[in-house]
Amino acid sequence: MAQSVDLILRGGTIVNQDGTGQRDIAVQQGRVVAIGDMSGFIGAETLDCRNLHILPGVIDSQVHFREPGNEHKEDLETGSRAAVMGGVTAVFEMPNTKPTTTSAETLSDKVRRARNRMFCDFAFYVGGTRDNLDQISSLEKLEGSAGIKVFAGSSTGDLLVEDDGGLSAIIARLSRRAAFHSEDEMRLRARLPHQVEGDAASHPVWRDEEAARLCTERLLRIARRHGKRIHVLHISTAEELPLLAAHRDVATVEVTPHHLTLLADDYARLGTKLQMNPPVRDKRHREALWRAIASGLVDVLGSDHAPHTLEEKAKPYPQSPSGMTGVQTLVPMMLNHVNAGKLSLERLVDLTSHGPARIFGISGKGRIAEGYDADFTIVDMKRKETITNKWIESRCGWTPYDGVAVQGWCVGTFIRGRKVMWQGEIASSANGQPVVFDEALPGGKA
Repeated sequence: MAQSVDLILRGGTIVNQDGTGQRDIAVQQGRVVAIGDMSGFIGAETLDCRNLHILPGVIDSQVHFREPGNEHKEDLETGSRAAVMGGVTAVFEMPNTKPTTTSAETLSDKVRRARNRMFCDFAFYVGGTRDNLDQISSLEKLEGSAGIKVFAGSSTGDLLVEDDGGLSAIIARLSRRAAFHSEDEMRLRARLPHQVEGDAASHPVWRDEEAARLCTERLLRIARRHGKRIHVLHISTAEELPLLAAHRDVATVEVTPHHLTLLADDYARLGTKLQMNPPVRDKRHREALWRAIASGLVDVLGSDHAPHTLEEKAKPYPQSPSGMTGVQTLVPMMLNHVNAGKLSLERLVDLTSHGPARIFGISGKGRIAEGYDADFTIVDMKRKETITNKWIESRCGWTPYDGVAVQGWCVGTFIRGRKVMWQGEIASSANGQPVVFDEALPGGKA
């Protein structure tokens, strides 16, 4: 007798840890129950996926959704709508909100706000500060915690820990891998005169490659001293890569689509819309990042989605805030790079699904496998589209890629077996749930 299941995906090309090939998938109660021959199954719903590629759900491990405190830019609902419209099934959100996420109470408040209101699954970083040192080991293990995030260089918000003593005190107390914004604050302060009023192109001159290199070198030294694991976010310079390659036992590496795509030359066209921390730099650095993708040094891609309103971005530099949208454009921009021959589709899956699951210890996500969550990013590799501001679901309503033509497009987003987005339409109500981590399983001791 045939087994009844909730959903069967038929005829799609699965890109997964065991290779790429055309196979069917059966889903029951939000999980994958079979892959391959579906002759023994009857689906309550069957979806024709011929000529489409089915990827494990894309995990964006660096976004800023601005809630609470700056909901005029973005909130958990609008940010997650942008995520699923672009094919992202889970996000890790950053702690530089108002109030900052630095306690069990503020983390619990975010989880409460997000549950069944966000369209994608979620976890929240907890900011590591001088004031919550004694709570770090427990904060890492709470429901919905992505771990500790530290700003070693000033960006947006009030979470700066710039000195070796403060960084060492936090790192020494870690049990999970922690994430770091790596720019040397002392050098940034010393180089403030390099900011040119009204000229966003001076941003990478002020926040130069040496500021990034110095801080990453310090973080690696401290992590090595304490035998702890660190994740260095949004690497932007050629100089940092050899340091990271020499410390693979303690450090993992993130790069962003904007550092792989845009160049300092684009300041002339985009102005403050291109302004990010760390900055978009010149071609030498972009080429080095692509080599690090090819060599396997890079572990994950994160969008660093950090929206501001157009009115805020229109302020004259340096009064303009740093940040741009990115969660909705991560998949199409990277699929375009795949079609251009910059990386394989398998490598993209490694960076956006397998990689996050591996380095953060995510339970039941990151690959298409029996027993895993039925999270799928379904893409049409031949489809050509033009990214526009109108398409952007983020509350701020703009993208630096407005008018950019791409080949490769997400046509479907499934999360725990639910069709959340299909063919450009949000197809279900919000049902986001906390991501579960191996090192903080429910029922474990905090």
